[in-house]
Amino acid sequence: MGSTGTIASLPSLPMELVEEEILCRLPVKILLQLRCVCKSWRSLISDDPKFTKKHLCMSKILKQQQHLILNVPIGSRLSLDCPLSDFFSDISNPTVTQTQLNIPISNSWNHPLSQICSCDGLLCLTFDGRSRTFGERPAVLCNPSLRKYSTLPPLENHRKREYSYREVKSCLFSFGYDHVNDVYKVIAISCFKDKHKVKEVDVYTLGTNNWRSIQDFPYSSPFKHGVFVGGTVNWLVDPYSSPFIVSLDLKTESYQKISQPDLKMDLWALGMFRDCLCIFANSTMFLDVWIMKEYGIKESWTKLYNVPYVENQYTSPKTLYISDDDQMLFGFYDLVNLKSKLAVYNSKNGNVKIPNIQYIDSLI
Repeated sequence: MGSTGTIASLPSLPMELVEEEILCRLPVKILLQLRCVCKSWRSLISDDPKFTKKHLCMSKILKQQQHLILNVPIGSRLSLDCPLSDFFSDISNPTVTQTQLNIPISNSWNHPLSQICSCDGLLCLTFDGRSRTFGERPAVLCNPSLRKYSTLPPLENHRKREYSYREVKSCLFSFGYDHVNDVYKVIAISCFKDKHKVKEVDVYTLGTNNWRSIQDFPYSSPFKHGVFVGGTVNWLVDPYSSPFIVSLDLKTESYQKISQPDLKMDLWALGMFRDCLCIFANSTMFLDVWIMKEYGIKESWTKLYNVPYVENQYTSPKTLYISDDDQMLFGFYDLVNLKSKLAVYNSKNGNVKIPNIQYIDSLI
């Protein structure tokens, strides 16, 4: 209070500075609470694509909390959300915090969750079975932070060829970001039970309301959904015989083969680490992790880890995440207890620890 009895006013920051330099640095959990402050903040946080993009960039720079999604058969058969930091605790058997992923999806999808693809915090969920309303394999795009979702239109209504539901052998959905055109795209590869082994490919671009067909997949059927890396979606083909990698450029929507290291392993899987394409190759005794430091350049393939099996008690390991301090989170099937588990491998000391986690049904 000044000498005249008036209260000195506090300095205020320009609203543009608050929105562009402060709010974009806050964790999502706090932002969701701040939506209640005023209408302009609610609109900014929930509906402004420029703010969303800036917040995403800042989250990567600041390395804010990341989460692992696990598919488990509880409640509505949706997934559990686990903070990744829990897995890399210094204690020998860390306890992982689990919360059910709160996605407001109608009971119309009364089918098991079959696939989860993610890109920039957005999820593409695919369900087994068929819905009268949403057709075969209903697919949903979801922003779990904002609890927003949208149902993709039935894929069979947009296919180039006429096929009944019973003629569809499989359908793989992948999800990625076309940074040139600034749009997210869902890629669906449909395989049919006919002598020509057709593998029809359709693309759904966010912001539209329809699928469109592109060139058929030029090789045999991929092993599973594709891995998004730097504007491309990458699939592993023929993993049990002569595996190779096929890439789809999301801008040009054209295919190419990607060079791979000379490996002789029993089983391959693809992944992404630090925005680079990875190969996880496991033999009878080891899990090797390779990274492609320069996309498309064969000579840039480098082996990161050679992870030994623990007492031969697990099989089919699947790498889920690699931390900045070179710890690797992977899933495996315990042959002794006949259940799925998660483990953390520390490449610096060679130790493997198994976190305490209550539910694991499958690792999608």
